[in-house]
Amino acid sequence: MPGYLVEDERKVTTKRLQEMKDAGKKIAMLTSYDYTTACIVDGAGVDVILIGDSASNVMVGNATTLPMTVDQMIYHARSVVRGVKRALVVCDMPFGSYQVCAEDGVRNAIRIMKESGCDAVKLEGGVEILDTVRKILDAGIPVCGHLGLTPQSINKFGTFAVRAREEAEAEKLVSDACALAEAGCFAIVLEKIPAELTRRVAEHVKVPIIGIGAGPADGQVLVIDDMLGKNKGFSPKFLRRYADLFSIITDAVGQYVSDVKEGSFPNSDESY
Repeated sequence: MPGYLVEDERKVTTKRLQEMKDAGKKIAMLTSYDYTTACIVDGAGVDVILIGDSASNVMVGNATTLPMTVDQMIYHARSVVRGVKRALVVCDMPFGSYQVCAEDGVRNAIRIMKESGCDAVKLEGGVEILDTVRKILDAGIPVCGHLGLTPQSINKFGTFAVRAREEAEAEKLVSDACALAEAGCFAIVLEKIPAELTRRVAEHVKVPIIGIGAGPADGQVLVIDDMLGKNKGFSPKFLRRYADLFSIITDAVGQYVSDVKEGSFPNSDESY
């Protein structure tokens, strides 16, 4: 069964993402962390599924993404891959898996690809990790860049506020984006930066730009638990909620509890 607004049901590849950008077709990207959700997201027509290290927040309850390990990312990625037929599947490389040296980065990227079956990896950072990016690409692994607000560096920033409002940081971001694109990254995620800066980046690079809190771009990404309204405590300006699953699930569970306690579940039709 084709998904919503899906014109081409073939497997999405990095090459097809570039074709979409060149044709002016927008790219829809969402996170997923488990098999069941991935099946739904893929079937609904999402082009790219990201196994984000945001699993640290929404699946585990950590305050930051830093505690996630390579083993945990592989577990989530393997679960997602099993549920996907069409979307390109990208896995975040977690904090500590590529920052020490390029060799660590290549080794961990290979592990993620081999053990999960995903299609690509995503790294946070610019020229500081360029050597690692190049070596991962040399190993035959597609890389998606990530600039702007990079959550793995939250302790350095000290805030989740919008990045690159000042011209010096904005110029560095544009330079970093150019370096990542020239190195061979197939796409770049820009997180929580001014919309005008996203436009500037798009003028300098030819690869797809995926925004999150960064204004219009070639595509957009959101954390699925946020856009489905599964929590009440996270309401940034860039987030559009497409459902209120917090209320729906709470009501459903509450009704189940009542039925069990009243003895109305299971009834005779629900018993063998």
